[in-house]
Amino acid sequence: MAMVATFIFQVVGFQNSGKTTFLNNLLEKLNEENIRTGTIKHHGHGGKPEINEKKDSAKYCKTGAIASLVEGEGRLLVQAEKENWPIEEQIEILDPFNLDLILVEGHKYASFAKAVIIRNEDDLGLLDRLKDIVVVLFRDESLRKSYKPNTNVPHFDINDSESYIWIIQYIKSQLISSEI
Repeated sequence: MAMVATFIFQVVGFQNSGKTTFLNNLLEKLNEENIRTGTIKHHGHGGKPEINEKKDSAKYCKTGAIASLVEGEGRLLVQAEKENWPIEEQIEILDPFNLDLILVEGHKYASFAKAVIIRNEDDLGLLDRLKDIVVVLFRDESLRKSYKPNTNVPHFDINDSESYIWIIQYIKSQLISSEI
């Protein structure tokens, strides 16, 4: 049996650009392709992600536990407190799940292959600032049509089914090329 390294693919863009919606649609299609996928979401809006303070696991962390794990009927939830969680450590946490793919929402400046979502002209600066861009997704079709890329990076309307087809083919090609 071939061993395959987990491939990391990011979807980045500014707040309210449609990252979560796009990723949920992509996840459905990846599931149809039997690609075992995990996700990481960067809570980039300031502050810590919300938790239910009334649950025992949250109480354990509040009173000093570094990490708290809850399991029930096959579902596992982990809450862990630490000053900072580098993306590499987050990826390591998912390692035991033997995933083919990890989709990362956010972490714009991490060095993984990424799709960039462009809402409007103000977002175009991302294309100059970010590295490892493999595809650009536009929310505004007229902006996409007027876009003059200075690279050969493909670009699509975010709602075009071709964008999903292209990304899935790209991911599959990376999974095949990473076989050991």
